[in-house]
Amino acid sequence: MPDIHAYLSASSSDRWSRCPPSAKLNAEAMERASPYAMEGTCAHSLCEYLVLDALGRECKDPTEHLDYYNSEMQEAAESYRDFFLEQIADAKRLCQDPVICVEQRVDFSRWVPGGFGTADGLIVTDGFLQIIDMKYGVGVLVSAEHNSQLSCYAIAGIDMYDGLYDIQKVKLSIFQPRREHYDTWETTKDELLSWADKELAPAAQLAIKGEGEFSAGDHCRFCRVKDTCRARAEHYLELAEAAFKEPDTLDNYEIAALLPRLAGLVSWADDLKEYALRQAIAGTKYPGFKVVEGRSVRRYTDDEAVAETVAKAGYDPFEKKVMGITAMTKMLGKKRFDELLGSLTVKPQGKPVLAPDSDKRPEMHNIDEAFSEDND
Repeated sequence: MPDIHAYLSASSSDRWSRCPPSAKLNAEAMERASPYAMEGTCAHSLCEYLVLDALGRECKDPTEHLDYYNSEMQEAAESYRDFFLEQIADAKRLCQDPVICVEQRVDFSRWVPGGFGTADGLIVTDGFLQIIDMKYGVGVLVSAEHNSQLSCYAIAGIDMYDGLYDIQKVKLSIFQPRREHYDTWETTKDELLSWADKELAPAAQLAIKGEGEFSAGDHCRFCRVKDTCRARAEHYLELAEAAFKEPDTLDNYEIAALLPRLAGLVSWADDLKEYALRQAIAGTKYPGFKVVEGRSVRRYTDDEAVAETVAKAGYDPFEKKVMGITAMTKMLGKKRFDELLGSLTVKPQGKPVLAPDSDKRPEMHNIDEAFSEDND
């Protein structure tokens, strides 16, 4: 039987708490090594070093041993360090000597058997607990509100420190530097403990036994068996069928009900196609389908030889254009970039996007102008 922690990790708690039987299937499924996960591990190591170094604590620079280190990772880690130090400064306004933990192992097994994890940052003052989590990925924008992983770390922190600091308020903070995204959510100890007792713990008991109902949704994103999950397939096939039922045209209420589920439908379809392709390449035959060569684009075999050959023929083989803003910022540094080019940059209005009311961006009011400017 796999380690219980493999079933019920904090990072996957959003999935197994909403779809308990998926825990057993994921623990038994083979995990495919992801370069994104390894890159994230390197980024966390660098972040840990920079924070500890700034706090004057003994630590070793891991840079030379990081397989994915680059200037973007350095810049992201430095911005995380600065953010962490800002949170410490805020905490010191409440308490002269707060508890500051970096990469702190936390235990929430009081609610989840075998439940433990590592909090990137944990700060405790009189009556107050903050959990800080650095997300290096760019694919998914992560929200702090009701974040299951951070909530697990928070109840563990309450369990560790409440007796000494009489914790009443809790702050969960996500720092996602490559998306220029910071999100924080404040709640209370009582609310978190109620969630742990009434929702998390019962789901954990079902998950350990492989019981409960399968449930498809956004939490399927990192599930190892999502490609072949029957419950997920049935969920989205029912959705697709509902979209084309009588009457011939959908009314506004029906469209509004379908919109938030369409992203999941598209994601499921893409996952299924990718899974089928992998299996077909490995030898599986699907009736009516075959593996063929896709479209390809011509490329040079040797860029230097091409440049030399064209130059000798009397032509200039190079394109000359100004660096993009990201590349220019990396070269100059953010501060110098702002000094030299701040007055020469502008951020145009983004194209209109349909979003749910819960989205934190303000509603657009000059939509016609946005479309007309885009068409000029």
